[in-house]
Amino acid sequence: MGGNKLFKILKIASAFVGIIVGAGFASGQEILFYFTSFGHMGTFAAILATALFAYLGMILTRLGSRTKTKSHKEVIYKISGRYLGVLVDAIIVFTLFGVGVVMIAGAGSILNQQFGLAPIIGSTIMIVLVMITVMLNVQKVIAIIGSVTPFLVLTIIAVGVYSLSTMDMSFNELEPIAKMQESGLPNWFISAINYVSFNIAVGAAMSIVLGGAEKDEKTAALGGLFGGLTLGIMIILSHLAIFSKIDTVAGFDMPSLKIVDDISPVLAIGMSIILFAMIFNTAVSMFYAFVARFFEMNTKKSNYAILLTGIVAFFASFAGFTDLVAFFYPLIGYLGLFLVAALIYSPIRMAKDRRN
Repeated sequence: MGGNKLFKILKIASAFVGIIVGAGFASGQEILFYFTSFGHMGTFAAILATALFAYLGMILTRLGSRTKTKSHKEVIYKISGRYLGVLVDAIIVFTLFGVGVVMIAGAGSILNQQFGLAPIIGSTIMIVLVMITVMLNVQKVIAIIGSVTPFLVLTIIAVGVYSLSTMDMSFNELEPIAKMQESGLPNWFISAINYVSFNIAVGAAMSIVLGGAEKDEKTAALGGLFGGLTLGIMIILSHLAIFSKIDTVAGFDMPSLKIVDDISPVLAIGMSIILFAMIFNTAVSMFYAFVARFFEMNTKKSNYAILLTGIVAFFASFAGFTDLVAFFYPLIGYLGLFLVAALIYSPIRMAKDRRN
């Protein structure tokens, strides 16, 4: 494998992770809710999620590359059919805007919690940065999204190693505390499926666009595969880190930030900056794909649409980060199952289309 091809694969993988990892994952809140709250079985849920992310990441970027698309619309109708396609397309459009709004609210929450700034300040900074970035071309957007990911990966590895090497109690002793944490899902298996479904609904549109920017289908597919595996490994590490410290982080909104704060308050400031950057990544992906669904990008029309979308999203974010997460995330997880089913079936459908 040539150096240039490897670089492209790593760039796509890094961008794939950057698209999906937003405020909830990086702060540890999602991991606690979907995995750690099931104790030992949460580890099996994380392994199942890893396998699904690797497979679906590969499918998404390969489909994008095969169709050379600049919007998710064409691919979704091709793999879902005319009627289901309308539903899946509507779910994705709803998800893109909804999660974009949640990210704007999340930016306000981060700066409020760590620095005591009014939430409107963080939200204003975020929406201005996002609107400027979305007006750039897709290759620049991919480069920006991918550039932040390695910092988060290194932070999660460091937090995982620290947490596991400084455990005060065994996992067996910690399990009852873990199981006392709130989870809105009935068991570890459904939780893993719902988490993957939610994140694929969040990341599908931009991942398809990401694959569409790569001419070589194999390179795009490997990028998605490695991206999914990296994401899965990060989930397993984050889960084990939070599980090993559940006696001290239980009850905190941002468990990963609490672990880092216990290591060093200076490092916690650095973690807050990384969190802000990951929120920025997800917000850019959401609004770029949302506008690209309706307009050709880098045109006067798309720029006006970005401004209008940004203003509406900014005011919608006043509903508050926690309330928005509680409403959108599980709902999108269940709605996203239509998309996951279409993606799992898509290789069979594409093979049939080739034969006809």
